[in-house]
Amino acid sequence: MAVLPPGRIHHVALVVRSIEASAVLWRDYLGLRLETIMDIESDHVRIAFLGVGESKVELVEPTDDTTGVARFLATKGEGFHHLCIEVGNLSEELTRLGIEGLELIDSAPRRGAEGPVAFIHPRSCGGVLVELIEAPGGPSWRSLGYPPG
Repeated sequence: MAVLPPGRIHHVALVVRSIEASAVLWRDYLGLRLETIMDIESDHVRIAFLGVGESKVELVEPTDDTTGVARFLATKGEGFHHLCIEVGNLSEELTRLGIEGLELIDSAPRRGAEGPVAFIHPRSCGGVLVELIEAPGGPSWRSLGYPPG
C-alpha cells in the first residue's frame, strides 16, 4: 500500500485547566485568532481552536474528573497533549498503519470536532499521542454524517 504524504499539521493540542485563562496567553498576548469554543460531551472535554497560519492550537479542558484528559492533567499538569496530522483518506491510512504494526487507539474513523479522526497510541509514536484527521470532503465525511466538504 502506498504511503501518501500528509496534508499538514492540523493542530497541536494542549491540556489546560481553564480555556478562558489560557486563551489570554494565546489570543491576547501571542495574537492567535480564537475560532471556536465548544463542548465535546462524548469525550467529556471543552475545546477551543485558535488559528495560526494554516494550522491551529487546540486548548482541551476536561469537564469530568474520570476521563483520560483529566488524569493527564492531574498527573502531568498543563501542557502538550497531542499532535494532529491531516490525511487524505483516514480509513486507508488506519489500515496501512495497522498492517505496519502500529498500535491504534481507533481502528476506524470516528466523529471529531472538525472532521473524522482517529488516534495512534503513544507507544507506537515515541511517546507522542498522534491524532489523524481526514481532509475536508474525504470519504469518511459522508459516512459519519458530516455536511459535504
